[in-house]
Amino acid sequence: MSGPRAGFGDPPLALLVVLAAVLWGTAGTAGTFAAAGAVGLAAARLVIGGSALAGFVLLRAGGRVRPSPALLLGGLCVALYQLCFFVAVNMTGVAIGTVILIGSGPVFTGLLSWALDRQAPSRQWMWGTAAAIVGCAVLLLPGGGTVDPLGVGLALVGGFIYASYAVIAARAIVAGHPSDDVMAVMFGVSAVIMLPVLLAGDLSWLADPASLATVLYLGLATTALSYVLYGRGLRGTPVATASTLALAEPAVAALLGVAVLGETLSPTSWAGLAMLAVSLIVVARPEKVGSPA
Repeated sequence: MSGPRAGFGDPPLALLVVLAAVLWGTAGTAGTFAAAGAVGLAAARLVIGGSALAGFVLLRAGGRVRPSPALLLGGLCVALYQLCFFVAVNMTGVAIGTVILIGSGPVFTGLLSWALDRQAPSRQWMWGTAAAIVGCAVLLLPGGGTVDPLGVGLALVGGFIYASYAVIAARAIVAGHPSDDVMAVMFGVSAVIMLPVLLAGDLSWLADPASLATVLYLGLATTALSYVLYGRGLRGTPVATASTLALAEPAVAALLGVAVLGETLSPTSWAGLAMLAVSLIVVARPEKVGSPA
């Protein structure tokens, strides 16, 4: 899939992607301050963030945003991803859960590109993917810390779903659709999907000031604002470059998990995380100029 060929040489657009990733990286830690279950928190985050994003774009565009089947599917993926994110983080911890969830995104993006664009993966991609699998395996070794295998599996599923809606959004933006409109449709759809889930659950936790402040932050900052920034960054940043820059998210999450929440990682877990992070940076590294597409 081809698109605009700006990258690190276009600091403003690259900075937008980095800022979005930094906001995403705070979500796991922020979520621990809300007295809510994973499903309720994910639903409230999307209802608030999706509604705010859709409302902003609709007011600005005068209601001219038209959803397509692909974007509707993307909205469903957004909703499913949020559920995977919070449940996986609860099961594995913020640092490990976020690194696997978001870090596996470039790998799954490569697989989707192979399937959709009929482009065989490069040797660089294959070696990086193999190293990423080894890194995940090290996390599951005995003595690798209190890592829940089911949580790791759910995190990988979330990574695939994340890659799916990222590819859908990128294709729509490359096709000429305004980035704000693309994000508004997907997240507006996800808000509609998650509203019944939110209303069906216990809403008493929203009466707690700390929980309410937390979910407002998650919805407005780590969802609405961050995806406006990310979408605008994709206007002139290649998808591969954006994937690399988005690896700032697990780095921020790991730092906050250890520094703020007091999470502890064994040497084995640190080794697995390091191997996974390095391998994914290799996978997401942009193609050299002039290399075959």
